[in-house]
Amino acid sequence: MNNKFSITPYLFLAPALIVIAVFLLYPIFAVVYYSFTDYNIVTPPVWVGIKNYQRLVVDPIFWQAVQHSFIYLLVTPILIVLSTLLAIVVNRKLVGIHVYRALFFIPVISGSIAVGIAWRMMLDTNGIINSILISLGIISERIQWLAEPALTLPIAMLLTTWLGLGYYMMIFLAGLQNIPEELYDAALIDGCNNWQKHWHVSVPGLRPQITFVFVISSLAALQVFNEIFTLTGGLGGILNSGVTLVFYLWRQAFRLNHAGYASAIAIVLLVVTLVFSVINIRLLERGTEVE
Repeated sequence: MNNKFSITPYLFLAPALIVIAVFLLYPIFAVVYYSFTDYNIVTPPVWVGIKNYQRLVVDPIFWQAVQHSFIYLLVTPILIVLSTLLAIVVNRKLVGIHVYRALFFIPVISGSIAVGIAWRMMLDTNGIINSILISLGIISERIQWLAEPALTLPIAMLLTTWLGLGYYMMIFLAGLQNIPEELYDAALIDGCNNWQKHWHVSVPGLRPQITFVFVISSLAALQVFNEIFTLTGGLGGILNSGVTLVFYLWRQAFRLNHAGYASAIAIVLLVVTLVFSVINIRLLERGTEVE
């Protein structure tokens, strides 16, 4: 038996390990350390113990951000339902169907920042949305859409849904094309109509894709930032109506220079994300076992 040590495998692993250590492990440990300090980026960090976490407990804006982040999770079931229906619609052999698929996918490659700025211009008091509604007689006065606290978060969620619809549609479309056509024929023979066959065949057949989309879209919803930033101009909305955990973290770190406090928020976000990841992985494993 040859127990001779070889350094060759470790040389191949070294670049990847260095990248992981520098860009993943070190930032995590650094954030953990900074979360126990008073650090404003300019001056050296000063150890304050758990004061940042104690401040989180009594910070009303932090809890408002937590609430908004969990409300944002409603985007996930909406995306699953709409993208599944859209995938069913475009999963037909029609002339030019590839063009329609490409059109629905355009928002995905447009970039959330550019799209967010475009939406902000459309929703402006003098924007095209108000002009269309007035011309149709639906409203008589122009509405300040993004100045209404009750509308800021729903509009951001609508933007996220619009941006992700084409991406998740493609995932479900790939799943639909792997379902044998014989199953649909059998469903029709059993008396199902066109929509019932999708309920009894397509939806069960898409179980792995639905679980996967649930995993990645829920994690993305918890970490939403671009939509809030662009729609509110980096302010978070009137009365913090659009502030989420990631946006509040960014504001504390880069607007208010409270890097230590922002690090504590980041640790809370990390814990919440890890919990969701574990739950979602378990769901994904169960979905795979069913298949």
